[in-house]
Amino acid sequence: MIAFLGLGRMGTPMARRLVSAGHRVTVWNRTPAEIPGSVSAATPAAAVAEAELVVTMLADPDAVEEVVGAALPGLRPGSTLVEMSTIGPEAVRRLRRLLPAEVGLVDAPVLGSVGPAAEGTLTILAGGSPADLGRVRDVLAVFGRVREVGGPGSGAALKLAVISVLVPAQVLLAENLAYAGALGVDRSTYLDVLAETPLSPLLDRLRPAIESGPPQTRYALGSAAKDLRLATEGPGTVQTVAAAARDRLAEAEAAGLAGDDLTAVFGAIGRPAPAAPVLKINPASVPATNGRYSHATRMGDLLFVSGQVALDEKGEVVGEGDMAVQSEYVMENLRRILADQGSSFDQVLHIRTFLTDMDLLGEYAAVRHRHITGEPPASTTVEVPRLFQPGLLIEVEVVAAAS
Repeated sequence: MIAFLGLGRMGTPMARRLVSAGHRVTVWNRTPAEIPGSVSAATPAAAVAEAELVVTMLADPDAVEEVVGAALPGLRPGSTLVEMSTIGPEAVRRLRRLLPAEVGLVDAPVLGSVGPAAEGTLTILAGGSPADLGRVRDVLAVFGRVREVGGPGSGAALKLAVISVLVPAQVLLAENLAYAGALGVDRSTYLDVLAETPLSPLLDRLRPAIESGPPQTRYALGSAAKDLRLATEGPGTVQTVAAAARDRLAEAEAAGLAGDDLTAVFGAIGRPAPAAPVLKINPASVPATNGRYSHATRMGDLLFVSGQVALDEKGEVVGEGDMAVQSEYVMENLRRILADQGSSFDQVLHIRTFLTDMDLLGEYAAVRHRHITGEPPASTTVEVPRLFQPGLLIEVEVVAAAS
């Protein structure tokens, strides 16, 4: 009997192939799902309780370790776990330490997407001891061509090495399509010329997606990004090109394309980035404005704070005729507005001060120095004949960085 854990895009057609091949199959999925002809189990431990062979096809190393850990109480001595996700050799080593010694382990990630999984034409990169490989060889053949590539962990390592070429090649093509367009090169002409080079097989496969948009998801962009993170962030030779492709895919993920097919990267690269929204800030901790301005506006990490004056919630002057009192009130308002946006006086980039009497500068400076300590920001101070309401002696505005 075979237990199959994980019925995602790849797991579902693979489990169906096992049933069609005549195997008794018990399945488990985090979100309950059924495969006709199989038995569904409520837990991983229940799924593996009678299984001689257990297959895992899950999202990432953490998911594999979590699910296998949950299955441990049900694993039979003498059974074999075939780990077919893309998790890398280090995760395979952790998995071996997690499993009892009497349970075999084969790492057998696949090359191919949903179509080949349904057709049984995947390429399986199998690593393990000769004895463990011998026990699973015939079952793996149900999924496609089996390549036995070495000892434990070798299949997982080879998968990352292959992915480190295949995925960056698509990202590079996407970048250069955008580059050619920026140069005014006709897209069809560019693709026709590339098709006459050694890149022809890649172009034949990708051209429909380039010209018509990404198909139904076969290899999710988010999965490709995860695979490149595994390939570039673990031990080994630094891969600068693969790392650059990883970062490009991370940008596409952040743009909401993680669930789309990897070929969505052709539309993502070169597309103008959306402008950051402009936020209007009016903290409740500061007296309300007259409705004709906001206390601050924010775009990205920049905060622009309107000129603050010593007016209370009734619109009356605080500390009329007293520069020190008005300065303290103004600096406290500024502090509250900055704090509301995760900023502070330490993050002020520029401060601009308007005084009605420059002879009172010293009184304002003494207050300002109590609030702004350390290296001062860029600063402008000017004298003006009057401010917008009689009795006001000072107005201060700032530009600050905000987190």
